Amino acid sequence: MGTRIRHWSVTLFLVIICVWAFTGIEFTGIKETAGQVSKAILRGLLHPDWGYVYLPEGEDLLRGLLETAAIAVLGTVISAVLCVPFAFWAASNKGKGRWATGSGKFMLSLIRTFPEVVMAIIFIKAVGPGSYAGALALGVHSIGMLGKLYAEAIENLDRGPREALIACGANKLQTLWFAVIPQVLPDFFSFALYRFEINIRSAAILGVIGAGGIGTPLIFALDARSWNRVGIILLGVVVMVTIIDLISGFIRRRLV
Repeated sequence: MGTRIRHWSVTLFLVIICVWAFTGIEFTGIKETAGQVSKAILRGLLHPDWGYVYLPEGEDLLRGLLETAAIAVLGTVISAVLCVPFAFWAASNKGKGRWATGSGKFMLSLIRTFPEVVMAIIFIKAVGPGSYAGALALGVHSIGMLGKLYAEAIENLDRGPREALIACGANKLQTLWFAVIPQVLPDFFSFALYRFEINIRSAAILGVIGAGGIGTPLIFALDARSWNRVGIILLGVVVMVTIIDLISGFIRRRLV
């Protein structure tokens, strides 16, 4: 009886939340040109501009996708390196005070609070628009999530090799180098590859606000209502993300 009451209470609460959310959205109706615009978008997406794939004289799809991949790679490398000290700071183990672990976890949560778009806007103001701002935004933002995953990997490692080295008289640096790092490196690489998959998608979005990548020509095509160019750009992003996901997944399966 008590379980049934709890289930119905949770269901009623969710229904109330959904109703409240929908009533808070102001619906002004559908515009008269919605049908024409929708047909134009669908026609452009089904007939992409294949000539934009490669343009010898200027920016094209391949250059935009390559720049997007480069931004994601650089951002992932920056975060994968900088988050290591944060991970050891936030990892809880014996002989470490709760305040130290708690402060490390708080710092990682604080970094994760700021979305990539906000980070990109900040770095655009600092270093100017372009790929450099996008790479820095992805690198700093990814520290929060990668540091959290790295800390969990450190907490779950086997303590046996470390205790054996300590019993043999090894110092902290030796136990770290020979007992901790060999265990956590496969997880670190796997998490970094997983984050790289996410950064590829994020890098494509950051270009919309001027942080480089394929997002810049995408927003220009959207503003010009060039739907056939929008279609080929979206198709290119889908192909690139799919290929990278397959390669990354294969590598991660071999690592772990």
